[in-house]
Amino acid sequence: MGKVFQCPDCGYQYDEDLGDEHEGYAPGTAFESLSDDFVCPDCSVRYKEDFEEVAS
Repeated sequence: MGKVFQCPDCGYQYDEDLGDEHEGYAPGTAFESLSDDFVCPDCSVRYKEDFEEVAS
């Protein structure tokens, strides 16, 4: 089971098991493997390093 990471501003969650098809991330894509310039797709305010792990 993968991890879930959440944007602290808007609450968007990236679930590794689900990925984000709309953003081009296939199910099973690890958060760590997202590009270093990844920003929250909902608010574009927070960067990858700002996301907090909320579940695993």
